[in-house]
Amino acid sequence: MSVDYPRYLRNDKLPLYWCPGCGNGIVLKALLGAIDDLRWEKDDMVMVSGIGCAARGSGYVDFHTLHTLHGRAVPAATAIKMCHPSMHVIVFSGDGDMLAIGGNHFIHACRRNINITMVVVNNWIYGMTGGQYSPTTPPGSKASTMPQGNIDSNFDVVELARGAGATFVARGSVAEPALLKNYLRKGLEHKGASVIDAISSCHTQWGGRNQLGDPVQLVEHIRNMTVSRNNADVLSREELTGKLVTGIFHQDLEKKEYAQAYAELSRPVEQNVVV
Repeated sequence: MSVDYPRYLRNDKLPLYWCPGCGNGIVLKALLGAIDDLRWEKDDMVMVSGIGCAARGSGYVDFHTLHTLHGRAVPAATAIKMCHPSMHVIVFSGDGDMLAIGGNHFIHACRRNINITMVVVNNWIYGMTGGQYSPTTPPGSKASTMPQGNIDSNFDVVELARGAGATFVARGSVAEPALLKNYLRKGLEHKGASVIDAISSCHTQWGGRNQLGDPVQLVEHIRNMTVSRNNADVLSREELTGKLVTGIFHQDLEKKEYAQAYAELSRPVEQNVVV
């Protein structure tokens, strides 16, 4: 069944602000497709974002939305979930917003296991603010603040989320949008902190500085550097060097969700009165 995308968009905001060929649109389309699969009502959802290219996504969707300060999307989403536990709360923001300025909030949302879906639109760069390197920029890659190549080691979003305590962790890419949609849907369905590392493409800042060609060539580069978990299992360590593994990496259905635990804690306590 085809998706009625205009139903989920603020069509008066079109065309999209993003550069033609930007991967953010692919990730947003995959997310809307996942939501359509779940048949969620728009009034039951809220999308929260911070600042940056990916964070513009909240301005395009016809849900409840909140555009917050740089790095503060996750605590705002946490507050919404605590006040309205029945709402489906989605954070849609970039690697810089979520993992640098907002990194502290990200790890604690994972630790608490609060039922929000954090979509990290990971294009390895700060796109909107000038091409600075981010916590996920691969070593050796060029950025405006690392013109001779990044010397920092980079975060593996999957391992960071798992280590912090998220109970659903997956990775997909814009090179395989149907699979990305599937991971997003499973993350949305999960009751607990879910993190989807959505490998995206920025040909304007990252691709251009690293001579990776036009938007189509950059997506092909991502396709060549990603490998599914099934295929990764039969490859040697040397063959996996420089590769990003995609798939679902972790799902814990036993850990109690934070808003539920808090609600149980705050119930009135019946007192036994002795006369």
